Amino acid sequence: MSNPDPADIFRIEAAELLEQMEQGLLDLEHRLDDRTLVDAVFRALHTLKGSGAMFGFDQLAAFTHHCETAFDRVRKGQAEATPALVSAVLEARDHMRALVEDPSGDHAAEERYLLDRLQAAVSGTAAVAPPATSTVQTTAKQEVSGALTTWRIKFGLPENTFVNGTNPLSFLDELRAMGECRVVLDKSALPPLEKLDPTALYFAWEVTLTTDSSRADIEDVFLFVMDDMALEIEALNEVAPAAEISAPVAPVAETPPAAVATDPLPERPVPEIAARPAVEASDPKLRRKVESVRVPAERLDELMDRVGELVIVQSRLQQIAATSSDIGLRTVSEEMERLCSELRVTMMVLRMVPVATLFDRYRRLVHDLQRDTGKKIELSTDGESTEMDKTVIERLADPLVHLVRNAADHGLEGSDARRAAGKPEVGTIRLSARQTGGEVIISVTDDGRGIDRVKVRAKAESAGLIQPGATIADQDLLQMIFQPGFSTASSVTNLSGRGVGMDVVKKAIESLHGSIDLASRPGEGSTVSLRIPLTLAIIDGLLVRVGEGHYVIPLPAVEECIEISQEEDLRSRGRAFLSLRDTLVPFIRLRELFATGTTPDPYQKMVVVSTGEERVGLIVDQIIGHHQTVIKSMSKLHDDVTTFSGATILGDGSVALILDVANLISLGQEQEAQLRAIA
Repeated sequence: MSNPDPADIFRIEAAELLEQMEQGLLDLEHRLDDRTLVDAVFRALHTLKGSGAMFGFDQLAAFTHHCETAFDRVRKGQAEATPALVSAVLEARDHMRALVEDPSGDHAAEERYLLDRLQAAVSGTAAVAPPATSTVQTTAKQEVSGALTTWRIKFGLPENTFVNGTNPLSFLDELRAMGECRVVLDKSALPPLEKLDPTALYFAWEVTLTTDSSRADIEDVFLFVMDDMALEIEALNEVAPAAEISAPVAPVAETPPAAVATDPLPERPVPEIAARPAVEASDPKLRRKVESVRVPAERLDELMDRVGELVIVQSRLQQIAATSSDIGLRTVSEEMERLCSELRVTMMVLRMVPVATLFDRYRRLVHDLQRDTGKKIELSTDGESTEMDKTVIERLADPLVHLVRNAADHGLEGSDARRAAGKPEVGTIRLSARQTGGEVIISVTDDGRGIDRVKVRAKAESAGLIQPGATIADQDLLQMIFQPGFSTASSVTNLSGRGVGMDVVKKAIESLHGSIDLASRPGEGSTVSLRIPLTLAIIDGLLVRVGEGHYVIPLPAVEECIEISQEEDLRSRGRAFLSLRDTLVPFIRLRELFATGTTPDPYQKMVVVSTGEERVGLIVDQIIGHHQTVIKSMSKLHDDVTTFSGATILGDGSVALILDVANLISLGQEQEAQLRAIA
């Protein structure tokens, strides 16, 4: 397998830095005096600039330098953090992303516009200038300062420094730019020639620096690698005012060989060699980083596919062992089942990510929607620690964009209308997530005007979806907004009005084997709830038999199993519910629903399933037992079959359909309502 392109590695890290930057800027917008947030944004800018320069993204590094300089002024108290500055850097952040994706493009016009915005935002200061040379920077510092301080700086870098694209000489250059310095090379960790790895770094440095810069300025030089290095900074003494001292840059006493510092990136990984005690052994942060490994997402997907195939093979082995009298075979089968179960759980944990990674994306969206709609909007989140399969998270991103935009444009009123209705001037959009059984419910709630039923009905009648004057349940009426081309907007804007969006959301959720519910109260707001399975790969299931067919019920949805005698079965004829501990539970006879044409077993079983709020009983002929289910998608020919969410392969090679519990619960509730109406 070929080594990854260093530029691709940088793009991955740059995406994380840009995300950190965006979140920091959005937080800073609400807490402009928070020094911690200012420092966090500055570090992200500084790291992005340094990394870009190291990996050859010179245009990105040059542009990011200006934003870094602006925030450096804020850090030093020379400028204030303002909404205008946050907005300008947010827009600049989008341009940085474009420079990462297309470093060779022509971005001159866009950069001029953004730099003008940045200059105007920094409180009328002069235009941000490009980096000056080392001599000019040193001279300017000495002219401003009244006194100089001598610092002793000792630093060592990790052995894999060259592999990461870091050039130690760049740190020495930045230190020399601060004033008069003397550099001494520490070669004490250099191993014998036969044990030397040419791609590893064994040197450390001791620098004596006379400068007007503060300790914080010196630490900023190493900001990019601060967590991975050993660094000691000690103030020796304060010397006479700079005006009385000439400050030529002293020659370096001893520097590492040029060949070592300029070696290209190696084409093989660095072997595990004991690091210098001064660096890795004493730095727990570095140890944590060494223990982390970045793995491409597609490799995890491939591994999950192999685990799924292994589960199917294990199921076949279990079935063979069950019919065999060979004790050794049964022992191996049981051990194989245990290992497969543990491997499946481990694989699922690897793929699980918190929904916070999804919710954080919409903070910027809401920020931009405020500007586009002219409304004051606040985004709140709840349940961010709820975890879902990464594939599900990725496929939920676009549907939630539609829902948030729809809530901002259609749901929330303008400030004047909210004040007239006695509401707070700032509208709220709330994203929440909670786990219920084997699914996660993600809700998008707004406190706006709610859905106008009159408009929805008029639009539905004009589109021929319902007959004029026909009686229709409120929930069915609300579901009309998910019809293709359906829109109640009076005009087309850049946000909505073209009838495209909600039908796309519904199709996307159904493709995830999920469902979508809508609730709305006039004048109070609306809530769209998405019920999504935790994972799309492997689930624990309860294997049952109905007639001659086998079916799988997702185990997290199962509450209990009850045996039903023939007498109880006869008493329940003509009804759609049973009394269970003084509670009426609606039920469905799957034998009748699937039209098996077989006679019922003498003792049938009822499997009570629930989605957290509603429950229903499923009457089956036999409960076979637990089954690890590898979910296989059904073909497009079965898109209109709502009773099943997928299929799986059993140990004997036959196919068992996976029941869609949410759909069956809705069906059971409908049957109960019909019987109650007749009664």
